[in-house]
This record gives sequence, C-alpha cells and structure tokens, in this order.
Amino acid sequence: FIIGIFIPIFWFIGALLPAMAAAQAIYSIDPVHSRVVFRVMHAGLSPSLGTVSKPSGRIDWDETDISRSRVNVQIPVNSLDMGDSEWNRKTLKTFLDAENHPTATFQSTAVRVVSESLIEVDGVMRIAGGSAPITFITVINADKRHPLTFRKTLGMQASADISRKAFGIDAWPSLVGDNVHLDIAIEATLEHQSEKESTP
Repeated sequence: FIIGIFIPIFWFIGALLPAMAAAQAIYSIDPVHSRVVFRVMHAGLSPSLGTVSKPSGRIDWDETDISRSRVNVQIPVNSLDMGDSEWNRKTLKTFLDAENHPTATFQSTAVRVVSESLIEVDGVMRIAGGSAPITFITVINADKRHPLTFRKTLGMQASADISRKAFGIDAWPSLVGDNVHLDIAIEATLEHQSEKESTP
C-alpha cells in the first residue's frame, strides 16, 4: 500500500524536474543602458541619424536552449532625438504619428542560434499603427555578473533593416529613403532565476 502511494509521487517529481530545469530566466531590459539608433537617407545626400532612448521590456532567456528564448520590447517614440527640436517635432508628427501611437513594440516569434555568440531573432515590430515582420541579427556580448552591481546581466547588440513603407510610413518619398537601418544596444538584468540556476 505504501509503495503504491509513493510510486505516483516519484513519478510526479520525475516529470516535474525536467520542466523546472528548462525554466527560463527572466531579464528586465535596463532603460538607462539600452538605446535604439536609426539611420535613413536624407534627400539622397547623407544619412540622417537619430536615437530613441529608454526602451523597456523583458527577455526570457534559456541558457540550455537559446532557441527557446523570447523577447518583448517597448520603445517610447517620444524620446526620439535627431539633434534638432524642429526636426524632432516634424518626424514625430509626420512619420511616426506619435500622438496616437506613442509606443513602438517588438515581440519575437522565433530565435535561431547561428554560433556561440550570434543569434537571429525573428519577430513582429509595430510602429505608427503599422506592423511588419523583422529579423534582428544579434550578437551576444556577455551573460555574466555586472562588475558594479554584481547582478547577472545580459548584454547584446542587434541590427536590422526595415522598409518604412511596410509600416505604412510613406510620407515624403522623394526626400526620405525607404530603407531604415536599426542598431540596438541592450543590457538586461536578471529578475527571476530558474530552479536550475538557483540550485547550489
């Protein structure tokens, strides 16, 4: 009778342990040390450069199987800076419709491992009310204890090219290029440790 009770218990524990081991660590994106830089051609003359600051979000990171990881990012469009207040105002109004769409987002749909330090992150980006698929080529710089805070921190840099017309952003086609290059710097701090990582 006792054996009959313990067998289901052991079976349950055995089934639970692999799931616990595969649990993903949750990292919060650090808005101070993360930033978006974009580049788009101006009148066919020179690339216009701008930044968007203080992105937030989370990365569900699986060290044992990185392809199971997920990324969700929110980007406050109104933090845009192109180096001139009037240019900022025109860009926010004419291209990004920031009053109605103050936040751009990215949500991953798949992660592919290319090498030990390189991954491809597929997902859907939403900007100015439009959405389009995008793939970020992402370099994993580090996954380690921060030298100042001693908290485990994930450092990455990602890049991608997008068509602004794919998002319905088609104003001034003779002056502003269609291709927009994105470079994103990301630092994310561990908020929740999986059972596997917290085991001594």
